[in-house]
Amino acid sequence: MWEAAAIILIVAGTLLWVDSLRARERAIQAGRSACERHALQFLDETVSFARLRLARDEEGRLRIERIYTFEFSETGNNRRNGAIVMLGQDPKDVHLEPYRVQ
Repeated sequence: MWEAAAIILIVAGTLLWVDSLRARERAIQAGRSACERHALQFLDETVSFARLRLARDEEGRLRIERIYTFEFSETGNNRRNGAIVMLGQDPKDVHLEPYRVQ
């Protein structure tokens, strides 16, 4: 019996990992798009996983919410923080630290 439970846990963990890889790629695209839209530099071309939890979408369905952080710059001489909230595979919010508009 414990073998079946172990297999189920391994399969569930693998599915979560693959789903997280897809969500991370979508988060990178969302961060890059937000930076381009505001004429900012998306630094390091990557995001960093910060948090995972369950949340409900607009239709009341339970989905996985992931928060990724990234860094951007308006001048190239500094680093500012941003965050992307992913609900499932879809970007829900992109937060940018206040920066100076030039």
